[in-house]
Amino acid sequence: MRRRQFLLQTAGLAGATALGTAGLSGCSAETDTPLKLLVASYDKSVGSSIGDQWGSLIAAFKKAHPGIDVALERVPFAKLDQTLAQRVKDGRAPDIAQSNFFAPYAEDGKLYGASDLFDVRTEGDFIRSYAEAGMVNRVQYGLPFLASTPRLFYNKALFKQARVKAPRSWAELREAAQALKAIGVPTPYGLQLGPEAAEDEALAWLLADGGGYAGLTGYDFANPSNIDTLTWLRDNLVKPGLAGPDPKSLSRTDAYAQFLGGRIGMMIAHPVLMGAADKAEFPYAHAPFPKKLGGIAPPVGLNDWLMAFKQNGRREQCGTFLSYLYGRKSATAYGGGQSALPVTGSASDALRKDRRQRPMWDFIDQMPQAQFQPTALGSWPEVRGAVRRRIGEAVAKDGSPKAVLEALDATAARAEL
Repeated sequence: MRRRQFLLQTAGLAGATALGTAGLSGCSAETDTPLKLLVASYDKSVGSSIGDQWGSLIAAFKKAHPGIDVALERVPFAKLDQTLAQRVKDGRAPDIAQSNFFAPYAEDGKLYGASDLFDVRTEGDFIRSYAEAGMVNRVQYGLPFLASTPRLFYNKALFKQARVKAPRSWAELREAAQALKAIGVPTPYGLQLGPEAAEDEALAWLLADGGGYAGLTGYDFANPSNIDTLTWLRDNLVKPGLAGPDPKSLSRTDAYAQFLGGRIGMMIAHPVLMGAADKAEFPYAHAPFPKKLGGIAPPVGLNDWLMAFKQNGRREQCGTFLSYLYGRKSATAYGGGQSALPVTGSASDALRKDRRQRPMWDFIDQMPQAQFQPTALGSWPEVRGAVRRRIGEAVAKDGSPKAVLEALDATAARAEL
């Protein structure tokens, strides 16, 4: 199963992966033709500046592998998926590309698998939950990049004033929201069901009561657990005015800004928010998102994907570059920080032992338990669009969770044809 414009807009390469000098053993990958690399570029966003380190990475790679040149092309994030799809359709696929999706290309036989690119040790170093999310028919084609898992962030000053603690169940979350409303907080809980990243917020709630977007046999939106979850949100947060005036219009970017402005009391957020909050000396804390009846809910796994295309026959060069990117050595050479989480075990271990990275530890510790959107289904790009447009309607004051979820099942069935 799959982030989410705020995180992506503010996350740089630093900290997203373990970088090293490992290459494919026995590969002779030198060539006069540059390796074509298509990646996203980002605008500035709330409280953060861009930490794009592709230039320094490529320079270091070139020093280690002088026989391989890399031609980097940046495309605005909002146009990345469309640009890549058009390039592939036109027969001009890059050698390596960043994208929100990989399954449609894998299903068409256009991608190298991880075993084509890495030695066994490097391939096995990916955190298993993230590696499995990149698989189609048990073969990993999507390489996790700019990874994250969210937690429940809350305003410590407002919580102290309202005399509440971090909630450990949905009942406690509702009670905390009621107390925050009583002291005048405009949006006690920031329910982010706007079109920017509604699928991430919704999935966090569904997972917390045993639901999700798909089962073993495919999409399964209108299952009883999902209906109950969205009904609870409608009746316990939205109708009483505890989730702001219009959750279906609340984007992640706006929610982060409102949280830092003291207008949202608590919300699901990613580690990138910590940098902006620390810079503003904002009084925040975070806790695991709770299950409905208590306990820790499975965290949502989130990332972009890198993939290597077969079209140009550059398997060895792609493998050498990607092995450098994900290699065991120099796990923190290109960052750490709060942009994104490491996607390999070796990098996670290195950051987990570095006390300077203590703010990231809770997030890193969640990663092996992460659950994902159904990214292995080639139809997910289309279905995700429908989720973004429709899921907020389900929890509106007059919304029908059952009707919306059944409509999403119908959309998914058509997309699978």
